[in-house]
Parts: sequence; C-alpha cells; structure tokens
Amino acid sequence: MEPLFTERGVFIALEGGEGGGKSTQAERLARTLRDRGHDVVLTREPGGTDVGTALRRIVLDHATGEVSARTEALIYAADKAEHVDTVVLPALAAGSVVITDRYVDSALAYQGAGRSIDAQELEQVLRWATSDLRPHLTVVLDVDPRTGLSRAGDHDRIEAEPLAFHQRVREHFLALAAEDAQHYLVVPGDEQPDEQAERILAAVEPWLGQAQ
Repeated sequence: MEPLFTERGVFIALEGGEGGGKSTQAERLARTLRDRGHDVVLTREPGGTDVGTALRRIVLDHATGEVSARTEALIYAADKAEHVDTVVLPALAAGSVVITDRYVDSALAYQGAGRSIDAQELEQVLRWATSDLRPHLTVVLDVDPRTGLSRAGDHDRIEAEPLAFHQRVREHFLALAAEDAQHYLVVPGDEQPDEQAERILAAVEPWLGQAQ
C-alpha cells in the first residue's frame, strides 16, 4: 500500500512526549487558521469520537490496571481506525484543515519503543487501521521527559511509566522525524510558546493551498 497524502484538505498532526505543549499549540494553530477564514477541524487521539472517548477511558485510567502491551496497542489502533474513518477523511474530503493532537506516531513511539513491541509488526497494524493516511506535516514538540513530566498534574496510566520508558518514546519521535524531513518539523520544547507557534505556522503555510 502506498502512503496516502490527500490532495484535498490539509492534515496536520502534533506529536511528542508529555508536557511538550501539543494541545496548546494545536489550539493556537486552529484559532489562527480560523481567523484566516479556513474551515478547521481540531481533534485528538485517543478520543475525537464517541468510540474513541470510551477507549481513551479504558487505556488511560489507572482503574484499568495492567493490560498486555499488544492489547494496549490494539486499543489505540481501534481508536485510530474509527477516528480516520468518521472524522479525518470526511473533513479532508470537504477541504478542511484537520489538526490532530497525536496520531500514528504516538502509538509507534509509546507502544512500539516504549513497550518494546516489534516496530514493523506494529506499524503494519497501525497503517492498516488508518488506511495508511499520512499527515502532510507532523510537528514534534520535543521536550526532555524530566521537564515534560514535571509540568503534568496527576499522571494517568501512561504518564506514570518510568523515566526510561519516556526516554525511549522521545528518541523514537526524533528518529521518525529524521527519516522524513519533508513532512516533519521538530520544535524545541524549551522555546517560548509564541516562538513555537510562529515556527509551526510557517511550516503549515505551504500546504494551505489545498484547503478551502
């Protein structure tokens, strides 16, 4: 299956470890583009759909307890399948800008590198679940895990993993970005939010001709 970069609409994913400011920058970008007259769909994974919201509770709640790494990975894959089919693809077909807080790379980093699942096997599952739909641009908000975790409040089930887990996650995000500079932007997590927002907008602008 060839990677799918749609020719209508714009698909942007914000990725990175905990406390990097993904949600803040996703909201800022959405607000800026709406002010410019674009139709913007701001969403997130896990979540973004009714099914995804239920799956999010299962996978992040401490009450869930221990689950196997493969079970966790499949929950995330199911969330992504529902999200792409019911939110992302319809919005792109309408010419919208879709901004998602996390996408496939998060599962590759957290469940792949973090949980030490075979990278090739996991990627096959995730790419099938998402019809191999790729973002035009993936923004990685890069932050040292010690700093990022200190910014978080009460840690959910994933955030509560040991530091070594989060270090593996960070390294995998950076490795993914290094493999495809055309479709990735790494933004230092220690920059001021205004500087980060400017960098992100400048990288998004070349793609906006595909949006309505």
